[in-house]
Amino acid sequence: MYKQYREKMSSEESQDSVALLKLRFTDTPYVFVVFGASGDLAKKKIYPTLWWLYKDGLLPPTTKFVGYARSKITIADIKSKAWQYMKIEDEDKEKAEAFFKVNYYVAGSYDKEADFANLNKEISRICGDSHRLFYLALPPTVFAPVTTCIKNTCMTKGNFWTRVIVEKPFGRDLESSNKLSVHLAGLFSEQQIYRIDHYLGKEMVQNLMVLRFGNRIFGPTWNRDNIASIMISFKEPFGTQGRGGYFDNFGIIRDVMQNHLMQILSLVAMEKPPSTNAEDIRNEKVKVLKSVAPVALDDVVLGQYVGDPQGEGDAKEGYLDDPTVPKGSTTATYSLAALYVKNERWDGVPFLLRCGKALNERKAEVRVQFRDVAGDIFKPGECQRNELVLRVQPGEAVYMKMMTKKPGMGFSCEETELDLTYGNRYQNVKMPDAYERLILDVFQGFQINFVRSDELTEAWRIFTPLLNKIEKEKIKPIPYKYGSRGPEKADEMCAKCNFKYTGTYKWTTPKL
Repeated sequence: MYKQYREKMSSEESQDSVALLKLRFTDTPYVFVVFGASGDLAKKKIYPTLWWLYKDGLLPPTTKFVGYARSKITIADIKSKAWQYMKIEDEDKEKAEAFFKVNYYVAGSYDKEADFANLNKEISRICGDSHRLFYLALPPTVFAPVTTCIKNTCMTKGNFWTRVIVEKPFGRDLESSNKLSVHLAGLFSEQQIYRIDHYLGKEMVQNLMVLRFGNRIFGPTWNRDNIASIMISFKEPFGTQGRGGYFDNFGIIRDVMQNHLMQILSLVAMEKPPSTNAEDIRNEKVKVLKSVAPVALDDVVLGQYVGDPQGEGDAKEGYLDDPTVPKGSTTATYSLAALYVKNERWDGVPFLLRCGKALNERKAEVRVQFRDVAGDIFKPGECQRNELVLRVQPGEAVYMKMMTKKPGMGFSCEETELDLTYGNRYQNVKMPDAYERLILDVFQGFQINFVRSDELTEAWRIFTPLLNKIEKEKIKPIPYKYGSRGPEKADEMCAKCNFKYTGTYKWTTPKL
């Protein structure tokens, strides 16, 4: 697998190739520390991801793994919890056992330097001087004490580096986010901090850069003169599934819109950077965010799902039926927001961000809807708008909705598509998990796909006034039925924002 990975890298990416080759063959020790090793994120994502990278030979062979949490558990306990998520084939079981032999565990608190000194002692015992990566798979309430203890007791010395990976949420508003950023900046340089948003590791999100700046046909049309509106969607067909108490502390805007969808918006709207250097790309993303005004409540639709009496299973229960949700909660489980990028390219074009739970399908996509054909010569209503669609999940695809002559003796128009479905075009190519890409990026020191502090500040600037108003005035969300498309008012707002939904297009699933 590693050999195939190397062979696919182009000669133009010599810096990346050299970095990866040096990483692969170096004798320098590396240690990857997982804080929160006993938690759900660790067992479902972090340990499986580390195993996949280890199995495919993409990590330095000298890498050791250390779990840290308050629980008095062992590596055997972590193994038993994570095993079902690691997708281990029979022929890989022996290698999986070898993987856990280079795993260690230390129990300790998250706020006592003596416990972190013990962790540091164990790291030194295992591999001596080494490069160190610390993954904070932890609730944000303990970010400050944990990072302070890392700085005071666990930093590397000499020519070895330390890198800290921080999971979202990065605060809950502009004030708390800035407080966390100031705290981290007082401990580490920006080059040592990796704020992970796993959506930036997804194949189609990364493909946005190549589609936009590697194809001549999109350049002249990627502007306000040709594009009517852009919809960025994240839809889930299930509710909170008993985790409503946790979700209620954040809501759908903080959980999805302010981070995942805003990151995608910045990639869709940014100008061409001077290079693919991380700072050049992140500079352009920040310029976009600075051009977006704070969201107004009038440009937002909020919804909360209710049970469907005719539904089955969980569909019968609404958000407020979840016993972990506070009684009478007004937390939104659906939101549609219209944002505007006030610059020469995008002035007046609505960017519609839509996300929600308990909807009619699972889907994440970017839908670029072009303007109507000027001087249309065909029958009224026969020609529909062109759309460029990037489906992030499920089933990665890029397709262009376009008009063509309906086959046969007549001369009528029909909607069809130019289709690049990845499962069809790239049948034998393994699509890496987003966490695989991102953790490997941290090993290599590539920060392109991580969130910089000023990006974070601008994103919270856009949403904090709205969030404060919603919470202060206890804005009541519109009920929508479990399994529906969301509140009807959202469709009205889309139409108002020049996004046309006709329902006439029928997607034909490719035969693989």
